[in-house]
Amino acid sequence: MEKNDARIREKMTQRAADNQLPCAVAFDIAGELGVGPEIIGSCADKMGFRLVKCQLGLFGYEPEKKIVKARAEVSGQLRQAVYENLENGRLACRNAFIIARKLDLRKMDVSGACETLDIKIKPCQLGAF
Repeated sequence: MEKNDARIREKMTQRAADNQLPCAVAFDIAGELGVGPEIIGSCADKMGFRLVKCQLGLFGYEPEKKIVKARAEVSGQLRQAVYENLENGRLACRNAFIIARKLDLRKMDVSGACETLDIKIKPCQLGAF
């Protein structure tokens, strides 16, 4: 068990609604408590919370599971950043976040580019996929 487990559980219980914990909230809690997002994801799983509203638009949306859409165009700079950060032909969620920050884009712009380029984003920083 993680030494911060009680604090994590308390924060998650305070911030979750209807047994659902949005991705952005999970990251906020991780930052606030100084733990990795994977710890929050693992604790959410143990507590029976469903992770929802992925910041990349990949899971947790109703009525569809994902909301990310392929982009009509992918800029050369974004395309290059995605291809340079592939690991085993996939883009890690962590790398998608980094690319968005470096290029001053929305996270869903990066995931939309991946949809266009037929590149899977995996693994999730929270451990959802």
